[in-house]
Amino acid sequence: MPNDDYDAPWKEALARYFPEFLAFYFPQVYELIDWTRPFAFLDQELAQLAEGASGKRVADKLVRVCLRGDTAQDALVHVEVQTQRTGEFTERIYICNYRAYDRHRLPVISLAVLADASQVWRPHAFSITVGGCRIGIDFPVVKLLDYAPHIDVLLEMENVFAVLTAAHLMTLASQHDPEVRLVYKRRVARLLYRRKWSKRRIINLFNVIDWLMRLPDELEQQLWQELRESEQGGIMPHMLSIERIIREESRRKGLEEGREEGLRQGVLEGRQQGMQQGMQQGMQQGMQQGMQQGMQQGLQQGRAVLLAKQLRHRFGALPALELERLAAASDEQLDRWALALFHADTLEQVFSEH
Repeated sequence: MPNDDYDAPWKEALARYFPEFLAFYFPQVYELIDWTRPFAFLDQELAQLAEGASGKRVADKLVRVCLRGDTAQDALVHVEVQTQRTGEFTERIYICNYRAYDRHRLPVISLAVLADASQVWRPHAFSITVGGCRIGIDFPVVKLLDYAPHIDVLLEMENVFAVLTAAHLMTLASQHDPEVRLVYKRRVARLLYRRKWSKRRIINLFNVIDWLMRLPDELEQQLWQELRESEQGGIMPHMLSIERIIREESRRKGLEEGREEGLRQGVLEGRQQGMQQGMQQGMQQGMQQGMQQGMQQGLQQGRAVLLAKQLRHRFGALPALELERLAAASDEQLDRWALALFHADTLEQVFSEH
């Protein structure tokens, strides 16, 4: 079995379906927000606010919204999705909450989704009391395991997070059994094909679930062959296959093109760091770290070069502004633009944030 990846699919789902996320898990918060007004993700700012806070974050978001009411007050919604039990989790919620308030002086609503496999771990508060002085926070929590008895119902619901919750629970239940996961993934895929949703909505959600419910290569190929045969004559399997191929091919070619540059840059950075330390041990450690950093940077640069070639082939010469965006893009942005390339009619649609 490949290593399960919870981070990428949850981040993608939160970014794409944020209103539906709140409507499904936290309807009381959803009702507080005026959805006729725009909302904004503050991802880079959240990374700064969380700097120094311990514990691994799987997926988190900080979103500026407008509350209902005559005053139209703004507020911040802070979301954490946690897939592993950790003692630092509640402290991290508190730190991000008070730092966000300190910076913006706006109400901050912190929400937690516990996507781990422990029934008993249900943290919902953090506090310290000394000398009669108390600081802390209580925050709403959703436990995905509580939905486990209702998977059949979840799969029939219209909210995408109902389907994603079912897929996540199936992923947890099949961590060490690829044959069982194949059965689960086949069920979810066929269910999505029967939905009366737009093709784009189905494709977007299935790409998230495809990330989540990973299979060994041979079973992955078996599933796609079954889907093509069972949906013969329809466009959905064809479109999904092309988007999947684009994503995987982009990553593969990016690795090939980035490896040589990454090795060269890594050796140079490692050598320089080792010389500065003035010790043989330090130089060896510096070279190793430099090579790793260089390979990662080279991989990302290679992916950007590949995507630029695909864009030029489709839309012609690229403006300087778009070339700069590609050069500075994150892995998440490159993934999103590569997928958008398939269905976009114009270059502007590829780089659209919506």
